[in-house]
Amino acid sequence: MNTGAVFTAKYSSPIGELLLSANEKALTGLWIEGQKHYGALLSHISEENSNSPIIKSATLWLNRYFNGEKPAPCELPLEPTGSDFQRMVWDILLRIPYGEVITYGDIAKEIALKKGIDKMSAQAVGGAVGRNPISIIIPCHRVIGANGELTGYDGGIAIKQQLLSFEGAPFIPNPK
Repeated sequence: MNTGAVFTAKYSSPIGELLLSANEKALTGLWIEGQKHYGALLSHISEENSNSPIIKSATLWLNRYFNGEKPAPCELPLEPTGSDFQRMVWDILLRIPYGEVITYGDIAKEIALKKGIDKMSAQAVGGAVGRNPISIIIPCHRVIGANGELTGYDGGIAIKQQLLSFEGAPFIPNPK
């Protein structure tokens, strides 16, 4: 784990205020205000610095995303902190194309195949998806329930629906 400088900045987006964090090498966090794990793993020793090169790059990426472009996550250096299993799940999330969705069960099947086991729990996958520290860029909002409905999102189902609608992704809206 990097013990160097930690920089933070706030970003006003169409879905609310976002908090970004970075070290000197990579983006380490992006949280939606009010989300369940807001600022999790963020060191109390951080410095607000929107001029950090990594924060600037992430801000430009978000500007492009919210302007309807389709920037790829690989355009940014990312350094999410998590277990090996969580990072395995997040690597799968990074491959979900803009405007497309995948189910928790699909991810569980892919991990079971990689590990050479019969099956993997979709609930375990859901736990790892929910701990994603770099929302939007590592697109956990693109994971839906087996029946196509929106389920679990630490930023709230309404935000998940906004992001998927913004991308034109297929899903079954939850009744209000």
